[in-house]
Amino acid sequence: MRILFLLFILFTSKVLMAQTGIIKGRVTGNNEPLSYASVNVKGTGRGASTNSKGYFEIKNVPQGTYGLIITSIGYEAETISITINTNEAVVQNINLKEKPSKLNEVVVTGVSRATQLRSNPVPITVMSKKEIEQHVNNNIIDAVIKGVPGVSAVTTGPNISKPFIRGLGYNRVLTLYDGIRQEGQQWGDEHGIEIDQYGIGRAEVVKGPASLTYGSDALAGVINLIPYIPNGEDGKLNGDFITDYHTNNGMAGTSIGLSYNQNNWKYAFRATAKTAHDYRNKVDGFVYNTGFREFNLSGIARVDKKWGYAQIGATLYDNRQEIPDGSRDSLTRRFTKQVFEAGQDDIKSRPIVSDGELRSYRIAPLHQRIQHYRVYSTNSFKAGEGSISTSLGVQQSVRREYNHPTVPEQAGLYVVLNTLNYDVRYNLPAIGGVETTVGVNGIYQTNRSKAATDFPIPDYNLFDAGGFIFAKKSFGKVDVSGGLRYDNRHISWNNFYVGTDAQTGFGRQVRLPDTAGVSLQFPSFRHTYQGVSGSLGLTYNLSDRLLLKANIARGYRAPNITEIGSNGLDPGAHIVYLGNRSFNPEFSLQQDIGFIAYLPDMDIVAEIFNNNINNYIYQARVNDAEGNPVVIVPGNSTYQYQQSEARLYGAELTLNLHPRSIKWLALDNSVAWVTGINKNPRLIARYGNDAKYLPFIPPLHIRSALKVGLPGTYGLFTKLNARLEADSYADQNHFYALDNTETLTKGYTLINAGLGFTLKPAKAKAAFYEFFVQADNLFDVAYQANLNRLKYFEYFQSSPNGHTGIYNMGRNLSFKVIMHF
Repeated sequence: MRILFLLFILFTSKVLMAQTGIIKGRVTGNNEPLSYASVNVKGTGRGASTNSKGYFEIKNVPQGTYGLIITSIGYEAETISITINTNEAVVQNINLKEKPSKLNEVVVTGVSRATQLRSNPVPITVMSKKEIEQHVNNNIIDAVIKGVPGVSAVTTGPNISKPFIRGLGYNRVLTLYDGIRQEGQQWGDEHGIEIDQYGIGRAEVVKGPASLTYGSDALAGVINLIPYIPNGEDGKLNGDFITDYHTNNGMAGTSIGLSYNQNNWKYAFRATAKTAHDYRNKVDGFVYNTGFREFNLSGIARVDKKWGYAQIGATLYDNRQEIPDGSRDSLTRRFTKQVFEAGQDDIKSRPIVSDGELRSYRIAPLHQRIQHYRVYSTNSFKAGEGSISTSLGVQQSVRREYNHPTVPEQAGLYVVLNTLNYDVRYNLPAIGGVETTVGVNGIYQTNRSKAATDFPIPDYNLFDAGGFIFAKKSFGKVDVSGGLRYDNRHISWNNFYVGTDAQTGFGRQVRLPDTAGVSLQFPSFRHTYQGVSGSLGLTYNLSDRLLLKANIARGYRAPNITEIGSNGLDPGAHIVYLGNRSFNPEFSLQQDIGFIAYLPDMDIVAEIFNNNINNYIYQARVNDAEGNPVVIVPGNSTYQYQQSEARLYGAELTLNLHPRSIKWLALDNSVAWVTGINKNPRLIARYGNDAKYLPFIPPLHIRSALKVGLPGTYGLFTKLNARLEADSYADQNHFYALDNTETLTKGYTLINAGLGFTLKPAKAKAAFYEFFVQADNLFDVAYQANLNRLKYFEYFQSSPNGHTGIYNMGRNLSFKVIMHF
């Protein structure tokens, strides 16, 4: 009987396998082959991506009639009905039409469910993988800055960029990875966002309060970095290999990505390594301690079924990042290094850094190490006519800063941040044309100091929960959407004692009951912050290509740990932070008006905004009664957090010209402007213009890029493109000058150029290559960006060459090759 049963199973399996067919063909756009177009058989989870010549093949499709869905970025999606008969190959060639408008693109950030860009009243910008790859950068945030007007970054060297949206940053900008909020002590200046730049397939940027769907920390907006999960032929291993080199700091990056599809399952894996020595410019030469060494691993598994989908992912980030302190020889202006501890260290007598050290890839003893681990799951389940979406993530950020030259293995700062993310949403069936979503999300977080010597923040516990309701409805040409949210965040810590280690002389944490002769650095604290946020907006569709948008939103942000709890030295920032535990939450009320036109020969996007913030928190340098900087720890600045009313207003304008009569030519232009006003009447009355403006506000920014893209194939070469770009920043003379927190920043213009092409293989299924060559700051302009923290790294009142602080990177040539296989 067992033998008969096995024979029956084998026979049945062969019959079922025989009752399948193959779909193959070619996808073109404007009669040119489209690579990486997606071809999916609706309802089966089967699909493929086209190769470099536009060909695809989908095997093992069960017999029946299906809808074949073909999509490609920049083209109208098309669905074709096909019938599969037993053991038959169906050949289907498709020529897609160019999209009349980018407004039909679907976004997932800042909304309750996937929504067309045109119907979302909140200002949102999308960057595709192609746009990200065409900008060779040291990190992913720098790529976003180049592609999205209104986004800037506070930087501390080439690998550290903290995103700002319309003049607001740190915990006011929520960074997401695949929809999961990134938690890595965002209050710090001296580390990046801990995400692999080579693994991102799409970036969606919300400009304006997104507290409705995300709660606290999205008061300025959201940057959602979505990993790349390629489609490919079933049963075949696909992938890409990226190599990237920069001449200025010798940055060498290598990344390999692999993907495999089988039936309804998709798997993706990526490994990346980057290393760089110190960068240089013509004023400072090589800037000591700006090198880095970074490693990334990531993996995703996803299954698509008729009931919905389930996805699980994991990431690992490990970065050894040098942090400069700016010490120099007073006469030669050559960089020096610390070799003794703070008590014995004489800044004027430090030894000069050798040329070999400046060009070395070896990480200096005084550096920081940032490790970030994440495991998460996102799911969607059909529930009748509605659906339920869930996400759950666990992440850990380990941050160590080494600042003891005589004991380099001893961390000055050593904190471990553990975070649990959760999100549950129910998308109700549409009732009377109204689409409604209710949801709850939040985080649970713990922070613990380990074997450190400096303690800028206490050990704390945080629990955050918020519930919201969101609805949208269309009334003819008008789309209306909005909702309300309530948040509750509880934060607490116990008494935190600090003493002196008798053997080393360094500080150490002391625990109860042995607290004799020690200081209470952080008295216990317990507080609950509450906030109501919401938004209401509408989109008026003048036509398929013309839109008017208006939105009003109330944002909410609870104070972060450093703003309320800090009381000590952050070694990597070279700053002693002083917090204020009496701070109230921030509340913003922002109004946005936008006009969007995607015309046959040009794109126009004009957006203006006005944002009033109650209880705005900012950091300011502390001076004594004589006007001299307060020094608590020698060699380090002292900053104290302040709170006042504030107003930010500004505009962004994009004008992209792409004449149909000259299809190979385009001229892209953008302008971004924001002004931040400090509405503290006491400070204004006493100090006048010195206290009138908010700190860290970017100046007027204008970017123009002339692009040439040659259609067709030229021997082995295709997709030839070139661009010439002028990137201009005006003087920033609206700055927070009180106590020399900021100084005037002179304007500058950088000329950048780029060239790209694809090497077309002789065989359709062979590997093909993409090449990118880029020149940034082509004329080697010496400049200091307004948001460059290194501008203020200076130990002397005057300089023999007339330059103080550290300058930004000089001319940089970069080369990137991507091999697809």
